[in-house]
Amino acid sequence: MFRPQLPESPHAPTALTAQHQVQAPVPSAGRPLTPYVGAVVAAVVVVGVVLTALLAAVAVTAVSVAIAAVVLRSLVTGATRR
Repeated sequence: MFRPQLPESPHAPTALTAQHQVQAPVPSAGRPLTPYVGAVVAAVVVVGVVLTALLAAVAVTAVSVAIAAVVLRSLVTGATRR
C-alpha cells in the first residue's frame, strides 16, 4: 500500500554527459585597494596622536586648575584668620 512505485519507461535511460566550461577570471573593474591601505593606516595613526595630545592637554589643565584652587583656598583661609 505504501510502497513507492516507479513509472514504467518505454526505453532504457541514456547516460547524460555534462560539459564543464572553464570560465576565465573576471578582471576587477575598479582600482585595487592596496594603495589606500597605507593612507588609512597613516590617518589612524594621526588621529591617535591628536587624541592622545588632547587627552594630555586636558590632564595638564586639570592639574593646574587643582593647584590654583588649593593656592586660592589657602590665601582665602589665611586672609580670614588675620
